[in-house]
Parts: sequence; C-alpha cells; structure tokens
Amino acid sequence: MAYPLQTAEPAAVGLDPKKLDQMCARIESDIAKGVHPGAQVAVARHGKLALARSFGEARVGSQRMAAEDSTLFLLYSNTKVITAAAVWLLAEEGSLRYGDRVSDHVPGFEKHHKGEITIIQLLTHQGGFPSSAVTPEAWSDHELLRRQVCDFQLEWVPGSRVHYHPSSAHWTAAVLIESLTGKDFRHFIRDRIATPLGLGDEIMVGVPEAAQARCGEMYDPGDKGSMTPRQPECSSAHRAAGVPGGGGYATARGMAAFYQALGKGGRLGNVRLLSPRTIEYVTRNFTGDRADMNNGFPPHRGLGPSTRGLSETSRGLGTLAHPRTFGHGGAGSSYCWADPVSGVSFAFLSNARLTNEAHDARTEVLSNFVHAAIVE
Repeated sequence: MAYPLQTAEPAAVGLDPKKLDQMCARIESDIAKGVHPGAQVAVARHGKLALARSFGEARVGSQRMAAEDSTLFLLYSNTKVITAAAVWLLAEEGSLRYGDRVSDHVPGFEKHHKGEITIIQLLTHQGGFPSSAVTPEAWSDHELLRRQVCDFQLEWVPGSRVHYHPSSAHWTAAVLIESLTGKDFRHFIRDRIATPLGLGDEIMVGVPEAAQARCGEMYDPGDKGSMTPRQPECSSAHRAAGVPGGGGYATARGMAAFYQALGKGGRLGNVRLLSPRTIEYVTRNFTGDRADMNNGFPPHRGLGPSTRGLSETSRGLGTLAHPRTFGHGGAGSSYCWADPVSGVSFAFLSNARLTNEAHDARTEVLSNFVHAAIVE
C-alpha cells in the first residue's frame, strides 16, 4: 500500500527548516545520552510530508534492529484516538448517539451500577472505573472480553470526576464497536479507518504475525544507558491483541498522516473519512478547566484527544500551540497532534518509557520547535 502523502521541502509548506533541525538535534542528543535507543519523528502540512526521520535502534541487544521509517513503534495511549475515531464513524453513520448510554448498545454493561454511563463520559475519562482491567486471556477471546468489561465496577459516580482511565474505557469502547458492528474491533479499525486512508501498512491496532518483524521493542531505561525490555509489551501476543487504549503500533509518518486527516476536517487527499462537523465536535473541550485527578493537570478532554485550550502551559501539545490544537500522548514515549488552524501535524515516537515528568518536558520542547517553525 503506497503511503498517501507526497513529500515537500519544509520551506515549500511554510516551515522554517532550522527549527526542525533543532528538533532533530534534540532527539539525537537524547539518544546519544542513552535516554532511549531509537525514535521516529514526522511533520506534515497541507497534505504534504515535510519531515520524516528515524534515529538509533528500534531493538537492542542480540535482536538489534535499526530504526527505519517503516518500523512500527508502540503507540501506547496514542491508540485511544484511533479507537475513538471508530466510534466517531459509527456515530456519523447513525449507529449510536454520543449521549446514549453504553448499556443501550452493550446489554449487561449496566451491571454494578454502570447503566447510566454515557458514551461522552466514557470517551472523556469520566466513566468512573479507571482501575478496571481485563486479563490477557481476553485479548484473543472476545466473548470473555465482553463478560469482563460488563463486570467492571464503579469507583465513583460517573461524571463527577475527570480521572484518566488507562485501559478500561477503551476496552469498553472496543466491546461497543463489536456489539454495534458484529466485527472484531481490530478488523473494523483496519477496514474502516486505516485502510481507506491508505495507512493500512502504517497504523495497526492488532499487528498480524507477518508484520511483527517490523515492530520495535519498548524498554525501561536503567543505569548507564541500560535498557530492559518491557513485558508484556514485547510479546507477540500483546502486539496481536491491539489493546485499544494502549497497544496499537504505527510509524511516525503514518500518525502524521492520520492527524493530517483529522486536522483537515476528516479528509486525506481524495478520501473523506469523517465530516468537518464531527471533527469540530469531538475536539471540543468537554471537561473545561477541571483537573484530571490522576495527575492534577486540566486535560481539556475531547471525545478522545485532548485540546490545548487557553491554560498557561500544556502537556505534550506545546505551550506555543494554537488553542485548537489537539492530540494525545503515549506513556513516557510519544506524542502526536494536529493544529487545524495552521494545517500542521506532528508525530514523535520513541521506544523507552520515561517518567511522566521527563516525558512531558521532552515533548513540550519538541512540539514547541514545530510550532515555532510555522512561519507562514
């Protein structure tokens, strides 16, 4: 499958190449210091790919593999926006309304007092069950997955708090997709999101066996630049599972193209995936200036991505970002966003899971280099 974006020199699309060079130099410096073994970065604007670079190693040790532009990196929670996009598509097609209760479409989800949770609350991390989880056995047994999701238990009243749900909300979204379509959620995302955009080889929620050789590994950084492979992330089973809140894989150029589609009102080239009104709606700030109880920051949650808003500083999106900029991060390792005003999209993927403090500082700097590069 051919990559859908044509390439262009940064200056040809109104980007200052010196700022992008500074961004790349920062990534190279981090790799030289042993912060992470490898990385990819991509920047696109107005439907053109202005930058795509790979750095270092996707795998280290006896399985060493250089990072290349076609290497698939673990997305962690960047996956949440891809999964949410499948829900947006179903809403556009009339299969659900955002104000519907999840239990309207997933009979049994009302168990343990969850019957009033709406799809809006689910996708904005207000559902009330952040600590719930599914077992690895449910990754491949989706009847078991449905039963375990229905058995999730409330921890607080839905809608009363914003509290990040690391995996439970999007396992629920996956079951919702399967209930409405009768299809494996991974196949629905592949067939209705990635493939139509020309990104079937670039974005995978559930990596088939034939493509797993392209996957980098995820590491915990240790002393003196040591890297310990994380489990279960580095297992074949986890890659195949396509954990909908944190187990997708992609290239940076693939995510930059995906966010081009979102930033351009749901269209990439000649393919319209979603309507402009849908994108405007799902990227609204549904949670105001309320702080996330998980980290104390106001996330300005849309129905999947976070938005920059008008707060003094920003996590990941860059303080310099236009208030309408939206995107998402992946635990300690990545960030992707789109600025619908300038037409710029950005993706940074790496393969070591840093602390939130270190990752937030790093992505703030990288994103601000890109914002500062927008000169037209």
